Amino acid sequence: MKKIFFQLASIAVIFLSMLFTSCSNDDNNDEPQPTVDSTHYDEILEGEIIGEKTLDANKIYLLRGFVYVYTSDVNNPSVLTIPAGTVIKGEKATKGALIIEPGSKIIAKGTVDKPIVFTSDQPAGQRNYGDWGGLILCGNARVNSNRPQIEGGPRTIYGGTNDEDNSGTLQYVRIEFPGYPLRPNQEINGLTLGAVGKNTIIDHIQVSYCGDDSYEWFGGNVNCKYLIAYKGWDDEFDTDNGFSGKLQFLLGIRDPKFADTSKSNGFESDNDASGSTNMPLTTPVFSNVTLIGPFYGNSLSKTENDILYNTTDNVNGAKGGQFQAAMHIRRNSSLKVYNSIFTGWPYGLYLQNANTEATVKNCIFAGMWKNFMDVTSQKYFETTSLGNAMYDSSNEIITQNADFMSVDKTKIGNASFDDPELVEGFDKVSYKGAFDGINDWTAGWTNFDPQNTEY
Repeated sequence: MKKIFFQLASIAVIFLSMLFTSCSNDDNNDEPQPTVDSTHYDEILEGEIIGEKTLDANKIYLLRGFVYVYTSDVNNPSVLTIPAGTVIKGEKATKGALIIEPGSKIIAKGTVDKPIVFTSDQPAGQRNYGDWGGLILCGNARVNSNRPQIEGGPRTIYGGTNDEDNSGTLQYVRIEFPGYPLRPNQEINGLTLGAVGKNTIIDHIQVSYCGDDSYEWFGGNVNCKYLIAYKGWDDEFDTDNGFSGKLQFLLGIRDPKFADTSKSNGFESDNDASGSTNMPLTTPVFSNVTLIGPFYGNSLSKTENDILYNTTDNVNGAKGGQFQAAMHIRRNSSLKVYNSIFTGWPYGLYLQNANTEATVKNCIFAGMWKNFMDVTSQKYFETTSLGNAMYDSSNEIITQNADFMSVDKTKIGNASFDDPELVEGFDKVSYKGAFDGINDWTAGWTNFDPQNTEY
């Protein structure tokens, strides 16, 4: 009898969901429209969160539509606290997204044993790129445009003059199957950071199967460590609009079957969309990055047609395209990267109208189809004083089939932190890339098979 009752209840919920959807005729509303929830959740998060709210790790939450943590009184900031071990599922039907607005905070402190998980509301085996929106943090630090609206956040204006701003804490957090093209050039990324200040704490984050950029920074100066971009759709780490944070110990791993119509890169960086000299300039500093490209281990005899093929579209709206470069530094960006390893990309470096202060130093290219997009990029990278190195095969650096921990220690040594940009804010280690071949900072809290995990 119970089984029959639940079947009838499920049919009723589906009918109501269809009725609700068919009655919606607001064509001018950019935000996805809600449907009746047919799965049990302990609590649904929707609309605005004002004041202080603390979630419960013993509950499972559904993120419905655009959920804003909003502060109406600057003297009483709104704070969303998420304890270790909490699971929050983004609703596919409404492309749920969590947006921390300027003046508000998120306190999400997971642990190695109990990471906080944002994931798809779809069952195991049926999850996909872009099932839900993503996580967006906005603050009051500097940005090089006038009161911009955050990409993918329909209402949120961000930026100011307070580089000491604090948007809270993200530690040991997984973000799975996010990233949705809300409108052309208005995509929600896995983790979006708009003018987030340097008193914000961000470390040990894994973004997996994102339908756009895994991470994107728009202005601000927040520092980040231990970031993973796993099998994303577009760019791994995208920096724009005056971002000037320091980032260390980053891992990117690509799937050769999925790339974006805009051409997917490891790093993509602009001062702004027009390549202006607007201040502050985009000047992030990266060290100890390992980006394992889509063609790791493939033969260099492949033709251009084999390497730069068009990948397929995604059912959630992302358009298939081509892979491009491990680093695409363009439009007057001054991005700087040191002590890092890039392997298995169609091209290693593409300096396209980059600022003359852009820096690639003490880095390794291995197993690229071609190391450089053009002569300008080649002449720069091969400058003797920069100490860069090139190897024909990916296996000369990462020795066991894209296992990021299996590195040739004789080739990744001799990292340097003598440059002024590296004096403060970086751990002084002896090796290039994100791993020394002994210590695995991904252990315990990451998940490289979220498709088959029961939540």
